[in-house]
Amino acid sequence: MSDERRPGRHSFGGGNQPQWPSGEEPRWPTGEETQWERPPAGPARPEGPQWPGGQHGNPPGGQQPGRQPGADGPAGGRHSFSEPGGPPQQGGGGAPGRPQGSFDDDYVTEMLPPIDRDDYQPFPGAEPQLLTHREDGTAAPTDPAAEQRINAYLSGTAITGAAGSGATAAHAEPGAEPGGGGGGDRTKPRRRRGVWLRRAIYAFVALFVVLPMAAFGIAYLVVDVPTPHEVAEAQGGVVPYFYSDGEEMGRDAPDGNRVILSASEIPDEMKHAAYAAEDATFETNRGFDLTAIARAAYLQLTGGSGGGSTITQQYIKVATDSDEHTLQRKATEIVRAFKMNNQQTKSEIITAYLNTIYLGRGAYGVQAASQAYYGKDVEDLDKHEAAFIAGIIQAPSRSDNRDYAERRWNYVMDQMVANDWMSDAERSRSGFPEPLPHEATQMTTMGGPKHYIKERINEELEEIGYSESEVRANGYQVHTTIEQRAQDAAQESVREVMDGQPENLRDALVAVDPNSGAVRAYYGGEVSEKNQRDWANTARNPGSTMKAFDFVALLQQGKGPGETYDGSSPRTFGAGDEPVTINNVNGESCGNCTVAEAMKRSLNTVFYDMVVNDTGPAAVAEAARSAGMSERSELSTADAGIAIGGGATTVTPRDMASAFATFAADGIQRDSHLISKLTTDDGETIYQHRPEGEPAFASDEEESEQIAGNVTQTLEPVLPYSNLSCAGGRPCAGKTGTHQSHVDGENSQAWMVGYTPSISTAVWVGDSGSDPIRDANDAKIYGSGLPGQIWKTFTDTYLEGTPHEDFTEVKTIGKPSEPPEPTERERGGGPDDAPPPRDENGREDEGREDGGNGNGGDGGQDDGDGGNGGDGGQDDGTGGEDGGDGGQDDGTGDDGGDGGDDGPGNGPGGQDGGDEDGGNGFMP
Repeated sequence: MSDERRPGRHSFGGGNQPQWPSGEEPRWPTGEETQWERPPAGPARPEGPQWPGGQHGNPPGGQQPGRQPGADGPAGGRHSFSEPGGPPQQGGGGAPGRPQGSFDDDYVTEMLPPIDRDDYQPFPGAEPQLLTHREDGTAAPTDPAAEQRINAYLSGTAITGAAGSGATAAHAEPGAEPGGGGGGDRTKPRRRRGVWLRRAIYAFVALFVVLPMAAFGIAYLVVDVPTPHEVAEAQGGVVPYFYSDGEEMGRDAPDGNRVILSASEIPDEMKHAAYAAEDATFETNRGFDLTAIARAAYLQLTGGSGGGSTITQQYIKVATDSDEHTLQRKATEIVRAFKMNNQQTKSEIITAYLNTIYLGRGAYGVQAASQAYYGKDVEDLDKHEAAFIAGIIQAPSRSDNRDYAERRWNYVMDQMVANDWMSDAERSRSGFPEPLPHEATQMTTMGGPKHYIKERINEELEEIGYSESEVRANGYQVHTTIEQRAQDAAQESVREVMDGQPENLRDALVAVDPNSGAVRAYYGGEVSEKNQRDWANTARNPGSTMKAFDFVALLQQGKGPGETYDGSSPRTFGAGDEPVTINNVNGESCGNCTVAEAMKRSLNTVFYDMVVNDTGPAAVAEAARSAGMSERSELSTADAGIAIGGGATTVTPRDMASAFATFAADGIQRDSHLISKLTTDDGETIYQHRPEGEPAFASDEEESEQIAGNVTQTLEPVLPYSNLSCAGGRPCAGKTGTHQSHVDGENSQAWMVGYTPSISTAVWVGDSGSDPIRDANDAKIYGSGLPGQIWKTFTDTYLEGTPHEDFTEVKTIGKPSEPPEPTERERGGGPDDAPPPRDENGREDEGREDGGNGNGGDGGQDDGDGGNGGDGGQDDGTGGEDGGDGGQDDGTGDDGGDGGDDGPGNGPGGQDGGDEDGGNGFMP
């Protein structure tokens, strides 16, 4: 090879060939030797190689060629040769090794073989020079980069440039990491990993041990725990409730019999019941329970629910009026609980707790609760009554919900047995301790029907994150969605229609604004000794009102009001051992019946067929949920009973009003609500409800509007067929319904749900169980009867003086359905789910409503003219005439009454002999 060096190849100081110390060229094996010849030995080396200038040990730069600091053997750069006859083998990191055999340890110079065998050859006739020595005795110019490359090569570390393996060695960064082009110390990454690991451990300990302990200690010194007397004073505030226009609805003051009891005045039965209900480990824990907290955290992470608060923590929550869902609040609560546990005895803590918790019915503390529910002092409670009070601690607003209260009572009783606070024998003999009627112990200014409004508001407050005790302690003001004129109209309509009706009848009315979901009127019944349930919030079988949602499910399949079904009666569905036979009311039938006609006539066989063979029960339930029915209502999909509102399907009047409001709102669903905002006493708003609507029946708003519009078009003819209408010719739509009693042929529930573009109203009349319901005339009650009359009275009153509104016109889905010619019955009346009554000649009697306006009193006198009873009835149809004719038979009071029986307008007045205005009556 020429003297010129190839670009990019390795060169040594000054460009001269390296010379070996002996001046002889190294001899490389040819394959013919039996043993390697060693180069001539140099001067003896007692400790290491001798470098020019008489230096021993490391070469300039402090590093031995071919050896990493601290490395031993081939991996550290020591040299070895292969067995005789073979080529040189690389040792360690690829540097040529030291010859094997009987070498002396005084071999002082280690050879540097060619980096590339093809490119590196000694100059002819010249001996390699030491790296730092020339023939003329002068020191060769130093080349640090070259030394670094050589050291890296000898240490077994490849040098690569920034551009990768194709870069020249000259581009390598001094001190680069191993594998990245440098020949540095390969123990550094290990040392660095160790440093970072130690630092991570220190940071973890500081973050999760030291800092929390320091924060806990500081918080322990700073926080305090309010006393029961301080808590009672804070809970004594009066909560004002306002109508939607800002007028005050009423004020709710706490009970007047609160007593702060001493530890000895609270019996062990009450304490044990509280432990069983809320904290079985109370006597042994330190104010908080890490196991319970971990369990609660796990349930939250896995989608479950459950609290981890001890009784001490619950007292802290009540005492500080703080229920924020933040880590800071929870941490502070634990510190306070721990401090309270250290400063007070367990007896003092449970006494404070039972004196301050809210227990429903306006009662704070167990003494007030004992009076509110059982009319006795807490020391006189037995274990069963104590378990009832303890059971409602978690949800005091549901204390008058029998199902919830009894479920919680059973849980507490079982826990008392499990913890040896009650024997199995006592448990087996126990029965649910019925509390006294709320009216008998009522201690709130929000009485009567408003009491149920307050209960529902308190539930809603908890749902949005504000407890009743927190509202009271902070002096918040509750602004409701209730319109005063609507509420007054609701109460008066129910009282007017139900006046004189049998005492076993229960009633409810809820009116919802379709444009916002705001509840404008809420009537759950009168609060009395015989009625302690909010019937507007009680789920009952909805009967034929569910047919509207059957139809929604069909419309979602692209089929509309023109679809036809077999509407004959009876019909049997299913095969095998359990076929189901469905009848239409009183045997009404329609062979090839359109959905529109079947809806108007409420034919059960059509809609049962629709759900069994076309939509399926699940689609009906989904349609009802999408319309706005909450979890308060149960929509059973176990069978097709949901099609006609029977079986396990039960719905609350509030949910029914809310769901039909979605039809009125052109398919936009908005949740019903009672709270519009929450403010402080100086007017600052701390909560504001913001109604948000979304398409209910399809993801596309126009498609959802079309479905809702088709439902409305199909429900409009139902009202005139049921002899119901809105005053002033206003457009309105709706559906009636009944549910059968356990007594064959009798009804136990009756509904009327109707709407206009501005208000949706559900009315329910029924029995508290499933006994037959009959009116004051001993006639069966249908949806168009008492419920229909209440609905019409309220709707006409509410709409009086408001602008006329029309429903949105939409395109009919599926087959077109031509409306049939109206019958005489449609012009006169009769319920949708019962045939009209007939006179003695078998003719249908028409003119129910107006026919009853006649003065049956004149015909009902002992010797009076019975014909006068029919004269007033002539205002609308022959029904009144028929009634009058019957009265004219003899002119006596009795005969006049008989005539009233035949004529469908002459209600109680006609039947009584006409001593009052026949207009008070109605037909079933």
